[in-house]
Amino acid sequence: MKHHAYGCAGLVMLCLGVVPVTQAELKPISDQTMGEVTGQAFMQVENLADGAHDFTRMTLGVDVETRVNIDDVKVGEIDGGSDFAATHLALGHIARQDGVQYNGQNYTQGETVPFEATQPFIELAEDASGLAGFRMGFGQARGSVSSLTTSLSGNIGLKLRDSAGVVHDAALFDASNQATNYRGTQIGIADSANPATCSECASLSKVQSLFVGTAQDDGAGGTVTGFTDDFFIGFQRDDAGVKWQSPDGANVINAGKGVFINLPTSMTVDMSQLTGFGLVQTADSPDRYGDSAVLNAKLLPN
Repeated sequence: MKHHAYGCAGLVMLCLGVVPVTQAELKPISDQTMGEVTGQAFMQVENLADGAHDFTRMTLGVDVETRVNIDDVKVGEIDGGSDFAATHLALGHIARQDGVQYNGQNYTQGETVPFEATQPFIELAEDASGLAGFRMGFGQARGSVSSLTTSLSGNIGLKLRDSAGVVHDAALFDASNQATNYRGTQIGIADSANPATCSECASLSKVQSLFVGTAQDDGAGGTVTGFTDDFFIGFQRDDAGVKWQSPDGANVINAGKGVFINLPTSMTVDMSQLTGFGLVQTADSPDRYGDSAVLNAKLLPN
C-alpha cells in the first residue's frame, strides 16, 4: 500500500501562486521549531491491488454533519427499471419529542439529529480494459437513513428474527420471491431448504427507516449507534462486479454490475413487524417519511 499526503504545504504553495508575496529573506527553520508544528493532511491517496483490479482511493480529512432530503431519486435507470428507486430519501431527521437519545446524545423536540460522517472518499477500480468501477463512501458514518424504496441493488445489513426466535441475515428478493441483490423489491428470510427463495418476505417499501452504524454498549445496559466504515454507493461496469475493500481492510464486499448500495446496520427486528406495521414512522411523526427516523425497533448487538 502506498500513501501520499497533500496537506498544509500544498495549500501554501497554491496560495503563493495566486496572491502577491512580499519579498523577504528565507531562513532555515530549526529542528526544534519544526517539532513544535502539528497538522493533518487534507487529502490522502492510497493505491491498492487485489489481482483483478488496481484501486485508487482519495480520502478527504474532513468531518460532516448533515440532514439531507430528496423528494424523488432513481439511479441506474435502464432496461425498463432502476437499480435504486426511492421517494422521500433522507439522511438525518428531526427529533419529535424532548429527551430522546440518538448516537448517545439527548435531543429536544424539533432539534436536528444529523447524519454524521468523517473522511469522505472516492475510489476508482481499474483493470486492463480501463475503468471498471468507482464508489463514494465514508471512512466512518452513522445516523438515520429514511426512504420509501421500491427497488434496491445492493445489501441491507439487517437482522430478522423469525417466529421461533431464530435470528437470520436479511436478504433481498425479486417479485417472484427469488433471491437477488439486483433490483430487489422484497426483503425477508431465505428458505433453509432452498436459500434461493424466501420463507417469509415483505415489501421493501416496509423498510422506511434504518440506522446506519454498529451497535455499541453504552455502559448502562443499553446500546448506542457506533460508526461503520462500510456505508457506500458503488458503480460497476461488468457482471463480475468489483470487490471493494473496507477502509480498515477488515471486510471485502463484492458489488455487482450497475449501482450497488451498501447499508450496514446492527438493527435486529421481528419478521412479523415487517410483514405487519413495518419499520415506519409512529403516530407522533406522520408528516413525511424523510423527516423522522422514529422506529418501533431496537438496536441490538449481533
